[in-house]
Amino acid sequence: MKTIAVLSILLLLTLPACKEKDDLTPEEVMAVINRFDEGWKNKDARVVDSVLSRQYIYFTQSGSTFDRNSLIQTADSSIYQLQTMERQEYTMQLEGNTAVVNTIWKGKGSYHGQAFDDNQRCSITIVKNNGQVKILSEHCTPIREVTAKQNPLLQ
Repeated sequence: MKTIAVLSILLLLTLPACKEKDDLTPEEVMAVINRFDEGWKNKDARVVDSVLSRQYIYFTQSGSTFDRNSLIQTADSSIYQLQTMERQEYTMQLEGNTAVVNTIWKGKGSYHGQAFDDNQRCSITIVKNNGQVKILSEHCTPIREVTAKQNPLLQ
C-alpha cells in the first residue's frame, strides 16, 4: 500500500512536467516556419514534408483546399517557381501545444506559367505533439489597398 501511495505521488509530480514538455515555445514556432520557407526557397520537398502534420490542409484564396500530398508535390515541381519570397510582421498566439501565427508573405514567381506578385496575410496553425512541432494548416489572403471610396470607415 505504501508503494502504491509513493508511486501515485511521483506520478502526480511528473504529470505537470510532461505537459510543459509539449507546450510550444516562440522559438520552436519560428524554427518550423523558417524551415518550411527554406524548403520552398530551395525546392526541397523533403524539408517541406518534414514540417507538415499528417493532417495538414491549405485553404486557398478561391475557397478551395489543398491537401498535404498536393502541397509537397507542388514544392518539388517545376509548375511552381519562386523568384523571391519573404515573411514580415510576425505575431503569434500561443496556447499550450498550439500556436496561430499571423504573418505577411510576399512572393514573386509563376504557377502553371502564370506570373504572380503576391502580398498576403497568412494564418499558420502549428501544433506540438510528442515533442514534434508541425504545421497543421495555413490560409493566405491577398492584401488589397482599400481606398476611402471603397470603405466608408476610412473617410
